[in-house]
Amino acid sequence: MEAMEAILSRRSIRRYTAEPVPEEMIQELLAAAMSAPSAGNQQPWHFIIIDDRRILGEIPTYHPYSSMLKQAPLAIAVCGDLTLEFMRGYWVQDCAAATENILIAAQAKGLGAVWLGVYPVEERVKATQKLLGLPEHVIPLCLISIGYPAEKKPPANRYNASRIHRNRW
Repeated sequence: MEAMEAILSRRSIRRYTAEPVPEEMIQELLAAAMSAPSAGNQQPWHFIIIDDRRILGEIPTYHPYSSMLKQAPLAIAVCGDLTLEFMRGYWVQDCAAATENILIAAQAKGLGAVWLGVYPVEERVKATQKLLGLPEHVIPLCLISIGYPAEKKPPANRYNASRIHRNRW
């Protein structure tokens, strides 16, 4: 799949087949994540692959939009490490770029995925840190639910010319 096709056809997929995602495909998703731009090339990210059914089943007890994790083969937690951040405040943008790369790579590989926001909701941050055993200086930005899609959604044309300005508002 070409890059523009993957970007324009990507949709949030919340239903998955039981087919496991091959390890080499997971590694490709993570390579895509780590190819994202980051402020000053600081790369303040860490990624946690979650495929333990107990952990995946626990997340919906505190994250109200994550029920698909009860069936998803895996999730990836995208986290920012504040000790790796020398350009304060940019970890969120850096990890968001890495997250989007994972979503586009998943689409290109025939996988389905959905971004589940954790940060800045304090209750979700603390619960995710506890569940995943994260040190205090590692902040979970989001979880990405991933699997082979059990639903098909057509591309959504979200282009809106009224949101485009040139040079000035």
